[in-house]
Amino acid sequence: MSRAGWIRLVATTAFALCLLVVVLGGYVRSSAAGLGCPDWPGCYGHLTPPAAAETGKAWREMIHRYAAGSLCVLMVVITALAIQWRKYKLLNVPFAASLLLLVVVQAALGGLTVTWKLQPLIVTSHLLLGLCTLALLWWLVLTLGTRQEGAWHGGGALHSHAIRRAQRWALIGLGVVILQIALGGWTSSNYAAIACPDLPTCQNQWWPKADFGNGFLLWRDAVINFEGGVLSLPARIAIQLTHRLGAVLTALTLVWAAFCALRVRGSAEVRQTAWALLGVLVLQLLIGSAMVLKGFPLWLATAHNGGAALLLLAAVALNRVLRPT
Repeated sequence: MSRAGWIRLVATTAFALCLLVVVLGGYVRSSAAGLGCPDWPGCYGHLTPPAAAETGKAWREMIHRYAAGSLCVLMVVITALAIQWRKYKLLNVPFAASLLLLVVVQAALGGLTVTWKLQPLIVTSHLLLGLCTLALLWWLVLTLGTRQEGAWHGGGALHSHAIRRAQRWALIGLGVVILQIALGGWTSSNYAAIACPDLPTCQNQWWPKADFGNGFLLWRDAVINFEGGVLSLPARIAIQLTHRLGAVLTALTLVWAAFCALRVRGSAEVRQTAWALLGVLVLQLLIGSAMVLKGFPLWLATAHNGGAALLLLAAVALNRVLRPT
């Protein structure tokens, strides 16, 4: 296998593992297993959960940690390959080193989520950094897929008005997706999803009493155990209402971004990616709606987290395909 082939293989494996870590993290969070192991990096002082631990939650948390640890190892391998083969310019060394640093910081935040007892700001930051790592790995995989031994191939620079508009709105769409994911993380970490058990109304009202000041207070006393949430119902309603409004804004922005991309002529790949983005958007909206209507079952909550990751990947792919050089 060529050097480029080895790097593509390791990068693709790291991407797939990172996606698994993100989905596992959502499952752990949704199943209230975040404190299944009250210490870090072990579990009750052991590498595996002891028999005295609450086995189900502890094992869920530790499997997530094992996967995250394996991802760290792969990041070290990617960085080592980038340094060893730097003269071939297959992979930018600062980019690879930044990915490794990001994963190390992500691991540290994982420890803080436990020691600070699921502090919402730390949990949300942990989620965002995990998805940032996933997005950068996906960008790397897409980029390596357009390279040979150090030479770019594919389309030339695109300068038409339609392309520039599509690029601009694809970037805006990506930014909106990131903000909506942050809102979703804040909703989840504050256990605010169940504050609105009906749809499209909330508490059978279009605009129920909401406490936005407390709902979006970023930092609280770190000694509090946040498992299950500590906010009042009006504060949780404020978070969930904001998340729902954000979903509407995100949908409208992505539909327009995809429309702009579909108007680009001469690139089947751009059109296919735009349609894929719309497909993932519809899927995520259906999952979110079904989650509320069916009473927030664990499998749908986990699927909603995975859908957010897929939506981010689709937005990243649209940006990448609109910038082929």
